[in-house]
Formats: sequence, structure tokens, C-alpha cells
Amino acid sequence: MWDYKKIFKNRELRLKLINCLRFIPTKPYLKMVYKIKTGQKLNLNNPVTFCDKQNWLKLNDIHPEYTQLVDKVGVREYIKETLGEDYLFPIYGVWEHFKDIDFDSLPQKLVLKCNHDSGSVKIIQDKSTIDLCDMEKFFESRLKMNPYVFGREYPYKDVKPCIVAEKFMTPDDEDDIKDYKFFCFNGEPKIMFIATDRSKDVKFDFFDMDFNHLDITNIHEQSGLQIPKPDKFEEMKKIAAELSKNMKFVRIDLYEIKGKIYFGEFTFFHGGGFWPMFPEEWELKLGTWIKL
Repeated sequence: MWDYKKIFKNRELRLKLINCLRFIPTKPYLKMVYKIKTGQKLNLNNPVTFCDKQNWLKLNDIHPEYTQLVDKVGVREYIKETLGEDYLFPIYGVWEHFKDIDFDSLPQKLVLKCNHDSGSVKIIQDKSTIDLCDMEKFFESRLKMNPYVFGREYPYKDVKPCIVAEKFMTPDDEDDIKDYKFFCFNGEPKIMFIATDRSKDVKFDFFDMDFNHLDITNIHEQSGLQIPKPDKFEEMKKIAAELSKNMKFVRIDLYEIKGKIYFGEFTFFHGGGFWPMFPEEWELKLGTWIKL
């Protein structure tokens, strides 16, 4: 009998086990990984919870066009056509391999990231101080990873990996950039969370669409701070609604920087569908919002 709690707490052990299971067909794989990560059963025959239904969507709600939407480079054309180019972060270039990057042509401050995954972001405050060897190892290893293998999130399966350089942008010289992430159901944003303190110990704070704080914990702890309502909150809601039309569930990530809204990304499976909401009533409530 596996000690699920021990596996869940030990990240290295968890990843090794998941890697061993990657050749298993998707449905039993999702059930096993969910059990390993949470100690709970995933119900795919009669899905009820938010996690149940997200994983059901992986199996039964396939849209090939979502591949472009999760590609951080490919989605730019879609956003240009839907919202306009002003909602996109300026970029300096796109490369298939780290060795192809001409750092002499780039500014001192910039952001490097992969287009196909989560967590590959490197914020560079001064390019003259970076260790190019270490950074090359980091990005080349990321380019070889396919997120589909671990989460079976089908939109990522056929994204061609690359590295993109974006303009470094923050609200001011001291504050971290804040993410505003809207949970949308068939074109209706219902709740959202704000990610803060990303450079140190990230925190998630959830709010309803009137910007009332919600007592929800998911993936990260709440900040305990009084977070001000963003100036462009109402416009953000409209953008999230527009981008999520006819989608059973999608998370729309946006930013507000110096009075302007910028598009972040489409996320079709929050936390890969493996992180339940607490307290349980919210896991059940979000489940009712996904209409299968």
C-alpha cells in the first residue's frame, strides 16, 4: 500500500513516480496521479467537483484550436485579432535554442520564458550578471519537456517549444507585477484570484466579481494583506468574458500596469486539475459552474 501523504509531501518522489506512470493510458493515469497528489479518488464517471470536471474535460472536450491559445507566441495573433495589439507585452525576439539568442541586441532588463510551459520565467534585472551556462542548461532542459506528459493537458501536446524575450515591465521600480486570474465558465467570470509576492513566496487571494475577498485556499496560502481593487477591474471582467466565450471553463490571466491592461495567458486546467479548493464547499461550487 502506497503512503500517499508521504509521496504528496516529497516533490522529488512524486515526480519520479509520475514519470514512471507516463506510459499508462490517460484515464487510469489521471486517476492514479490524482490519488498520489491528493490521497482522494477522482470521479470521471459521474464528475461532481471542480477537479473531477476539469479532468473529465481533458478526456471529452477536445478542441484542437486550444493549442494556439496556450502557446505564448502563437496566442499573440489571436489576441491581436480579438482585443488588439495594445494588450500584448512587447517582445524582442523568439528563438528555438538558447545559443541562438544575441544578448548584445537585448536591453539590460528583460524577461525570458518558454512559450509552452509554466514556471520557466526568468526575470533579468541586469543581463551582464547572468550565468549564461546555467541559464542555457535551464532553458534547454525546459525546451525538452512537454507538459502534456505529466498533466495530460491535450492543448500542450503539439506546441512547438521556443524561448521568447519580453520587455521588462512592473507597476513601479519596487512592486512585483500582480497577476489577475479570472475563472470563467461559458463566457462568465465568476471568481478570480490575485497572485502576489511572486519573487519570494507567492500568495493567492480570491475575490468575487464585486471584489469581496473570499476565504479560499488553493495551491498557495492567502497573503493576509488588504489588496486594493485594480483600477481597471471592470474592464478586466469584460475582457475575460469576451475571451472565454463558448468555453466550458478557462482561466484568463491579465495584468494591469500603469493604467493599461495586458493579456497574460489562457489556462484551461487550473493547477492541472490536481489541486482541490479549500474549504470543500468551494470545490463543489466551482464544480456546479462547469456544465458538461
